[in-house]
Amino acid sequence: MVYSASENRYATMPYRLLGRTGLKLPAISLGLWHNFGDDKPLQTQRDILWAAFDAGVTHFDLANNYGPPEGSAEKNFGRIFAEDFAPYREELVISTKAGYRMQPGPYGEWGSRKYLLGSLDASLTRMGLDHVDIFYSHRPDPDTPMEETLGALDHAVRAGKAIYAGISSYTAEQTVQAVRVLGELGTPVVIHQPSYSLLNRWVEDGEPALLDVLGDEGVGSIAFSPLAQGMLTDKYLDGVPNDSRAAAGKSLNPDWLTPETLKHVRALNEMAGQRGQSLAQLAIAWVLRDQGPRTITSALIGASSVDQLHDSLAALDNLTFSDEELNGIDRHAVEAGINIWGMAR
Repeated sequence: MVYSASENRYATMPYRLLGRTGLKLPAISLGLWHNFGDDKPLQTQRDILWAAFDAGVTHFDLANNYGPPEGSAEKNFGRIFAEDFAPYREELVISTKAGYRMQPGPYGEWGSRKYLLGSLDASLTRMGLDHVDIFYSHRPDPDTPMEETLGALDHAVRAGKAIYAGISSYTAEQTVQAVRVLGELGTPVVIHQPSYSLLNRWVEDGEPALLDVLGDEGVGSIAFSPLAQGMLTDKYLDGVPNDSRAAAGKSLNPDWLTPETLKHVRALNEMAGQRGQSLAQLAIAWVLRDQGPRTITSALIGASSVDQLHDSLAALDNLTFSDEELNGIDRHAVEAGINIWGMAR
């Protein structure tokens, strides 16, 4: 079957300006962290990507090590892109990252210029692209000077291999430094990708808080793991299913599913029902809620099926919260100790 994108693909998706750029991102973007490796059927991946683009999801987010095995998500995406999406390249925002472990040895992770630029070249080869729209430093490196890490992003942009530069999981203080360094180089930080959810609110805390820094500096934001690795779905309300991430030990530690946390999750689920939403829809809508200059640009979701994708997209039907609802949610939107990306090593 030859793919032809829906003529109505831009009819319902809201798009938000990314910081001080002219680039708009869909309110919901699709991440290929899970479900796009060699352990998943290629046709299922294809169906999800088709359905996403037909619904106005123009941003596909990858990283060099997404799989399993590492690199396979980019390889599979590249095959589907070549067969189905090449005619729509200028309608897509494709991003990738480097920073986490990709291969053994001293040059296979973190933030050296050698690793980042070599990784980007390999990512472009796997995806069959001559450039990505956004290239990220996936995490800060405590052992590499930030000037080297960010200088690699600047080089990637100047070489035409990326259009924009971004950072992920940098603290507020590190973000201020990154904005300064890249600003002096002439390649601004345009986007930050932090983890953020009802159970992981670190971006709101501190003096200054990361969300305040992003608002003040005009940097856009895309929140990953808005469903707290699946905790903010109905999957774990009554225990740990055998086919779940927690049971398989994939990015969700079953030890996080404490009785106290599950009590809060069940209360949030009840609030979602009162709004006519699923728990997942409430969680995504809450991340995207209006916070003035602190508003998140896009929520980055995953999907294992077309049905799950559509359920998540339905969060856009109601992004408005009353003060009473927000106050009630605040009583149960508590830290659950799941910000594993906040650790330096």
